[in-house]
Parts: sequence; structure tokens; C-alpha cells
Amino acid sequence: MNAQNTAETAMLASATHGGRRIGEVILDVQNISLSFGGVKALADISFDVREHEVRAIIGPNGAGKSSMLNCINGVYQPQQGSITFRGQHFRHMNSRQVAEMGVARTFQNLALFKGMSVLDNIMTGRNLKMKSGLLAQALRWGPAEREEIAQRESVERIIDFLEIQPHRKTPVGRLPYGLQKRVDLGRALAMEPQVLLLDEPMAGMNVEEKQDMSRFILDVNDEFGTTIVLIEHDMGVVMDISDRVVVLDYGKKIGDGTPHEVRNNEDVIRAYLGTEH
Repeated sequence: MNAQNTAETAMLASATHGGRRIGEVILDVQNISLSFGGVKALADISFDVREHEVRAIIGPNGAGKSSMLNCINGVYQPQQGSITFRGQHFRHMNSRQVAEMGVARTFQNLALFKGMSVLDNIMTGRNLKMKSGLLAQALRWGPAEREEIAQRESVERIIDFLEIQPHRKTPVGRLPYGLQKRVDLGRALAMEPQVLLLDEPMAGMNVEEKQDMSRFILDVNDEFGTTIVLIEHDMGVVMDISDRVVVLDYGKKIGDGTPHEVRNNEDVIRAYLGTEH
């Protein structure tokens, strides 16, 4: 690494964004390539994510954004490249192993248990924290009962944080779409992740719901210290809440930098943003 790169790294590592101190690289994606048969979804993609930052991934439909998240959280195994989290490689890890390392994920299409209550849906996110066996949990015997009470206290704090207390006993399927998205976020938070992957957390929301979700994302980042990686199509939201943005197009990286740098990148303007931006 030359002197200029060393200086840039030190400057980024100590940068403060909106009162948050951005740390060292926590997640490093290097030369990822992913193909399905003859279709190349990702081609030699590299970028990093720094601790405590909000890192956005943008691009047109079919650009490979969700495929990239699927590689990071172990759903897909890329044919080439490496993903490193705090110095540990992800290669050949499944999604549960990645979650145990501290990476949680929400999905573009909600995968909630519609017949279960808000509280019980978020409780499923505590599964990795439960040490009692399934039989002991089912019987709520001794230590298992005490453990469940402690886990429910953690879930209640998340419900308070997301301001969904009035709906805690409501079946999720009866909630408005915006609140269901909030429950999905709560379930991911219940895993106490170090890195939270958000796949279009504001898709299908109205303006007010987007404002609420933006606020919660920033609060998670600020109050919990959680590093955020999100895919989002609303450029107003991306430019407002992101520290850095990586841009994909047809599986290739065409831009990477601060919101200001990406907004003025000619390749990004031509491929995605358009001249009006």
C-alpha cells in the first residue's frame, strides 16, 4: 500500500459522519463473481464496508444487488472471489453460520409468519441466542423458562424501540404493510447483528412510512452501533442517509464513493440516475 492510500485509509477510519465515528473495514468483498448456468449475475465485484457506516448498494433492476447480499449472507456461494468479516472468510459458509458470526438480513419480499403475533415473529430472531433444547423450550421447564423470560425482555425492548407496542399481540398478517416491514426489521435486530443487510426496506411504502423507516435505520446505526448495508431505489433516501454508495449495473461495478461523488459520476448518470439528477 503506498503512502497516499495509507493516508486515505487513516482519514476514512477516523472520519466522523453526523456525530458517528466511522471505523476500520469490517466487511471486505473482493473480486466476487457469480453465475447461474451461462448467466453472469456478478462480475469481479469489490468493495468494503466500514464499521458503523451506512453503505448503500444501488442500480437498476437486474443489476445484481440482491445476488450480492445473498453472497454476503451465505445463501449463494460465488464461483470466484472472497468475502471477509473481521478477518474471517465466508467461503463455504451457510446462512446460519454467517448469522452466528454477526450478520443479519431482511428480505425484499416479506418472509414473516403471518398467523403469529408481532412478539412471536420477533422472538424467532432470538433463536440463535437460545441455549436450551427444543424439548425443554416446549415444556418451558426450569432453566428453559428463565431463558425464555430473558429473551422476551430483549424482544420487548425492540418492540418499544420500533414503536409497535400497541400491536405486540396482533397477528402480523393483519398489520399494514409498513408495520410488517418494521416487524421484519425487528426480527433482524433480535439477532443483535454487527452488520445488518437490508434488501429494499422501503419498497412499496408511502412517503410517511419511508420517513419513519429512514429514522429507524439511522437510529439503529447510531444507538446500537450497527453497521448497515442497504439496497434501495429511492435516491432521495439513499443520498440522505448513506455514508458511501456502490453502484452496480448488469452485474458490474460502475461507481463507488460518497453520495456526492456518485451523484456526479458520468457512468452512473448514464446507466441509472439520468440527466435530471
